[in-house]
Amino acid sequence: MNEPGSNDVFLPPVGFQADPRPFILASSSPRRNQLMKTFGYRYEVIEPDPLAECGVCSRETPPELVARLAYQKAADVIQKIDIDERVVVACDTVAEHRGLVLGKPNDVDHARAMLLRLRGQEHRVYSGLCLWSRATAKRCVRVDCSILVLKNFSDAELEQYLESDLWIGKAGSLGFQDGPPWLTLLSGSPTNVVGLPMELLHEMLEQF
Repeated sequence: MNEPGSNDVFLPPVGFQADPRPFILASSSPRRNQLMKTFGYRYEVIEPDPLAECGVCSRETPPELVARLAYQKAADVIQKIDIDERVVVACDTVAEHRGLVLGKPNDVDHARAMLLRLRGQEHRVYSGLCLWSRATAKRCVRVDCSILVLKNFSDAELEQYLESDLWIGKAGSLGFQDGPPWLTLLSGSPTNVVGLPMELLHEMLEQF
C-alpha cells in the first residue's frame, strides 16, 4: 500500500484518459482543483456561496449529509451560469467516527480534540459527488467512502503536527496528502480522502 504523501497515490493510473468535455468545478478547495488538473480535466472554477455549505440535520447520516451538501453546492453554481454544455462538478467531504461527523476544525484546540478522539481508532471519510448539467437538466449524486486508522501517536507528535498548521481547512483535522506517518488508509480511494474521489468521478462521467 502506498503511504500517505507519496506522489503516485494522487496520479491517474497508466492509460487513464480524462473526459474531454469542459467542466465547472464548484469548489474553492485547492486540493480539488489540483486533483482535477493532475487528472487532465478541462474546467473552470466557480465557487459556491458559503451558505450552500450550511445546514446540518440531526437525523442525517454522514453519507446523507455529504450528498445533500454536494447537491446544494451544484445547485448554487448552476444558477450562476448561462445554459451551456458544461457539467458542474460539486463535492463535499467529512470524516466520521462512531457516528460523530468531524468537519473542518474551528481552531487549534478544536483540531487537537478531534485528533485525540481519533488516536488509535479507525474512522471513515465520506465524499458526496454531484454532477449537474443545466443544458439537459440531468443531475446525479453518489457517495464514496474510505476507511483509515490513526496509530497511537505521541503527544509530542501531535503538538508538532498542530504547529505545522496542516490541520487548517481539513475534515477531521487531517490531510492525507500531507503524509503524517501515523495515518494509514485501510480501504477505499486515497483521492476521496483528499476531497474528490477521482475514480468515482470517472465512473459517473462515463454514465452521465
